Formats: sequence, C-alpha cells, structure tokens
Amino acid sequence: MPTISMFYGIIIRMYYAPSEHPPPHFHVYYAEYKASVDIRTCEVMEGKLPKKQTKLVLAWAELHQEDLMADWNLVMNGEEPFKIQPLQ
Repeated sequence: MPTISMFYGIIIRMYYAPSEHPPPHFHVYYAEYKASVDIRTCEVMEGKLPKKQTKLVLAWAELHQEDLMADWNLVMNGEEPFKIQPLQ
C-alpha cells in the first residue's frame, strides 16, 4: 500500500485495486489510530483519530481533493498513485 503523503506524524495511504472498494477513499495512520476518509465528502468513514489530527487530515483532503481523486483512479487501474504535497 503506497504512502501518498506524510505530515505531522500522519501517514496517508491508498491500497491498489482490486483490494479496494467504493466509495473513493484513503487510509490515515497516526500512532495507534487509523481511519478511512471519503474523498468526495472529506469525512471520516470509519475508524478514529484524535480531534487535532482529524482536523488536519480533513483540511488537507479538501485542499487536495482533485489530486486524491486522480490517485484513486490510478489505483483502481492497478497503477501507482502520485505523491501529494503534505500539509505545511
């Protein structure tokens, strides 16, 4: 599962198809926490993160929504996603 971005101890990853499933989403890892975020709505679908990290991830997702959808389309075709700029 490729890492597409990392910032403030947060790791953002996407799985390759066919192991993935709709809706378009990415996986977030922070310490012992993990969550999945819907790219279209920029909301946590499942899992849990601390409040501060949730805000950071969702702000980042809104800024990079087009890039995330492009990466989703790549992984759905079995291709490697591009790296996306971290939150700064």
